[in-house]
Amino acid sequence: MSKPRAKLPFSEETLQAMLVRVLRPLVKLALASGFNFTAFSVVLRRLYIEVAEKEFALPNKQQTDSRISLLTGIHRKDVNRLRGLALDPSFLTVGVSQTSRILARWLADPLYCDAEDRPSTLPRTSSDGVPSFESLVSDITKDVHPRSILDDWLDKGIVVVDDNGWVRLNLSSIVPNAGDEARRHYFTRNLRDHVQASVLNLMNDPPPYFERAVHYDGMSPALAARLDEIAREEGMAMLLKLNKIAHQAIKDDPGGSSRWISGLYVMTEEREPDPQADAASETEADE
Repeated sequence: MSKPRAKLPFSEETLQAMLVRVLRPLVKLALASGFNFTAFSVVLRRLYIEVAEKEFALPNKQQTDSRISLLTGIHRKDVNRLRGLALDPSFLTVGVSQTSRILARWLADPLYCDAEDRPSTLPRTSSDGVPSFESLVSDITKDVHPRSILDDWLDKGIVVVDDNGWVRLNLSSIVPNAGDEARRHYFTRNLRDHVQASVLNLMNDPPPYFERAVHYDGMSPALAARLDEIAREEGMAMLLKLNKIAHQAIKDDPGGSSRWISGLYVMTEEREPDPQADAASETEADE
């Protein structure tokens, strides 16, 4: 593989526009999961330090806190404090969302559970010290008003309010099923690998990885649905063929440290009409 270019083929302004498009779906996922900006920024700060330390050291020179601070824009004291800490689950608990912390307390604290250890239905407020939804939230944070948390959870279906105005936790909305764990695993692995390949293609000349797409705009929903079905069938056939080849070949392979992955995605999206968009008859293929 060739070395990364010293100068990337786009400006800081262009990179910002690129990152806005790429990060928007991830921000949507974070907000939908109750993972707020404060928690997100903790993870990003640690990632900046880790990547700068491991991948941007000068040849034959020790990577210093000052250089990492210069590269990342993070204060040198924070670099010194966080540098070397692994990004593992024990670290990530620092950035656990308020939603997760409140739910964890409701599910586990005897004060907010009934005699059978199930989360109690709580009054919204209480003036005589009886546990309430307001006290539950206030036990965790004083920065957000309990009413704001309640409105957000009602919108997400995490809680329901009964006829008496009491708040009940909707367990079915927060307990994952077996399929969710697998989807989270493949989301993380597949998206990471695709992004890694794309980034290395941008940073190296010639691009080392095969990355292509076919896309059309301005078509009818019916045609989009038909192409979606065809792409799923053809894509699955290709993956099954590759799997069969790999499964047979690996039996006689001496083994090593290499990892290989080939993946596909198919997406159909409804967008607002754009009068300046190209006609549907025009085909584009990423090079």
